[in-house]
Amino acid sequence: MTRLAARALLAAVFWPSLFFFWFLGPFGFFLLSTTSSEVCPRLETRAEFLAAANGTLPMLVLQDLIYAVPIICLVLWTRLLPDNTRTGQVVTCIKLFAVAAVLGALWEYGSSLVCDGYGQPFFSPAWRMTGYLPIANLAVNLPLYVLVFSLGRTFSMRDDEPADDAIHHDENAS
Repeated sequence: MTRLAARALLAAVFWPSLFFFWFLGPFGFFLLSTTSSEVCPRLETRAEFLAAANGTLPMLVLQDLIYAVPIICLVLWTRLLPDNTRTGQVVTCIKLFAVAAVLGALWEYGSSLVCDGYGQPFFSPAWRMTGYLPIANLAVNLPLYVLVFSLGRTFSMRDDEPADDAIHHDENAS
């Protein structure tokens, strides 16, 4: 497989995963991973709240694995086209992604544990503070989205000039 074909294949994975997983995915995963408001009133003991919150953990792990697809594409692109500046930016993306994943997991786990206020008497008031994590997560995700989008755009564009392709095509035709 040529480098150009590998880059095109990565672009074919990167752009749909970025759009569907990063821009649309949070809505779906948030609805699936938190304890629903219909379940919350039925939970009466600390053990029931813990079981409901712990039930979200597999979904959180799956969510982070799916969200990592664009980052994996960036790492593979860096292997195909080594550049110190871009490598540093990809490392920054990985760090921001790790912080965003931890903040997102704490937020979703905490919201499941507190369960829209019903579980507050059972747990530390610190879990109520997870309600503020979306603000911190947004502060981390905005630069991450911009950086990943710009790197994806840079990596998925051809470096060679179309005029060079025409010259090579004409030489091969002769």
